[in-house]
Amino acid sequence: MSANKATNITWHEGHVTRDARSRLLGQKGCTLWFTGLSGSGKSTIAFTLEHALVQRDRLAYVLDGDNIRHGLNKNLGFSAADREENIRRIGEVAKLFADCGIITMTSFISPYRKDRDTVRALHAEGKLPFIEIHVNTPIVTCEQRDPKGLYKKARAGQLKGFTGIDDPYEGPLKPELTIDATNTSPQQAALTLLEYLEKQGILTP
Repeated sequence: MSANKATNITWHEGHVTRDARSRLLGQKGCTLWFTGLSGSGKSTIAFTLEHALVQRDRLAYVLDGDNIRHGLNKNLGFSAADREENIRRIGEVAKLFADCGIITMTSFISPYRKDRDTVRALHAEGKLPFIEIHVNTPIVTCEQRDPKGLYKKARAGQLKGFTGIDDPYEGPLKPELTIDATNTSPQQAALTLLEYLEKQGILTP
């Protein structure tokens, strides 16, 4: 983890407990971390789940990779160092959202196992649920979809350092859930995830 360069700072504990926020919202805060190749279906599944949760009167929010790069992380590129910082920042934001009681979904390629494990450890330290979801859609399917035309550019040599082509993707070793979006619709995936959240006690009565 990055060293803290700030000095003379003290953590200020508030008067509202995590349990109090949980009772208010009728749910427990958590982070569902969607990881997978570009075009695998991460964002579509995450936003479908967000919609399903809100329809059930649950507070949920998606932190999407492209959206975050329009604001919070707009000063970061796609080098290994920038990818690491991108995931570090969003891991901290997701932890804050989860602590607030929000069911938080992140949709990032997050190609490096070390970076994802760092975010998992961050949540474990804060005693917050971290649910890693590997959207393990084969690259053949992702290339056929190619919604942004990025694979075509990468294959033509117009886009360097593209995950799955000339930059590695390190899949999770022990994800909580694995989804192949080749034959699984976003709605089916959302139902699977809702059932998982209920079994884990995230969605309290």
